[in-house]
Amino acid sequence: MFAGMNRKLYRSRNDQRIAGVCGGLGEYFGIDPTIIRLGWLISVFCAGGGIIAYIIAMFIIPLEPRQIHY
Repeated sequence: MFAGMNRKLYRSRNDQRIAGVCGGLGEYFGIDPTIIRLGWLISVFCAGGGIIAYIIAMFIIPLEPRQIHY
C-alpha cells in the first residue's frame, strides 16, 4: 500500500500536548491528531491500557529531528 514511501514515525515537535505521540501518529497516517487523541482517551477509560500504551510509545517512538535551516 505504501510501497516506495520512505516514511518514519516520530513524536511531533510541532503538534504536541504531552509528549507528541498523537501528533506524530497523525502526521504518519495523514489524519487529524485529535482523532487519535480521542482514541487514546477512550482506551484509557474503557480498557485502562491506554495510559500504559502511551507511556511505552513515549519511550519507543523517537522525537522528530530538528530541521536545520541554512
